[in-house]
Amino acid sequence: MISINALVLTGFGLNCDYETAYALELAGAKPHRIHINTLIQETVNLDQFQILVFGGGFSWADDHGAGVIQAVRMRTNLGEKLLKFVHKGNLVIGICNGFQTLVNLGLLPAIDGDYQKRSVALINNDCGNFRDQWVTLAVNAKSPCIYTRDIKTIDLPVRHGEGKFWAEPELIRQIEFNEQVVLRYAFTDGSPVNSKFPYNPNGSVGDIAGICDPTGRVFGLMPHPEAYNHWTNHSDWTLAKELLKRSQRPYPSHMLTPGIQLFKNAVTYLKK
Repeated sequence: MISINALVLTGFGLNCDYETAYALELAGAKPHRIHINTLIQETVNLDQFQILVFGGGFSWADDHGAGVIQAVRMRTNLGEKLLKFVHKGNLVIGICNGFQTLVNLGLLPAIDGDYQKRSVALINNDCGNFRDQWVTLAVNAKSPCIYTRDIKTIDLPVRHGEGKFWAEPELIRQIEFNEQVVLRYAFTDGSPVNSKFPYNPNGSVGDIAGICDPTGRVFGLMPHPEAYNHWTNHSDWTLAKELLKRSQRPYPSHMLTPGIQLFKNAVTYLKK
């Protein structure tokens, strides 16, 4: 059986590494929590892995901007290795602070295959404060994203203060034309929210919650799929259970949650 090794970065304020590793394990991968310095010092070689995860948290306390210092440190010490990792056909995912790092590195949106140019930003929420809530996301079926295949809508939690996706209008149009917008904040029925708060919790342009590179193998999103690793994680799980009970349908506790399915799609892609 093919083993899919996933590297989950840890250290310097990152705090979602345990649940991310757990989610990857549920999805069928072999997760390895690796400190950033260990990777930089080459005690561990990036070539050993097929999935690289930039997880959530507050790397370097978000000093100088969320994900900025982590991006500078990674580019300075591992820039060429990261590019090689991507060009070999491996998968990269950035979640919340990890998404912020990916855009600062230039690994997203990688227009025209340029994985070094910083062209979009994740800035302070329009509401002016930190948001910790569940959101509904509509998935772009035309997107090449590996992670969201066969998923139409998904509920996930957000927890961030700098989650507003922003770019110049011309670049937004280009990302949309390329179908690189993967996730948009939506109403519970999947319909557009058109920037309505709190359904769009941060004021992201075009309600954009996640984008991918042109290949679909590099993916960044503000919501946390690893935080929906069991059905009881959802804030409305008791209501959903009661509604299913009244309609004489079983609660899907034996099934993978949509959050885990997202990681499962990555593992399945690599095994094929």
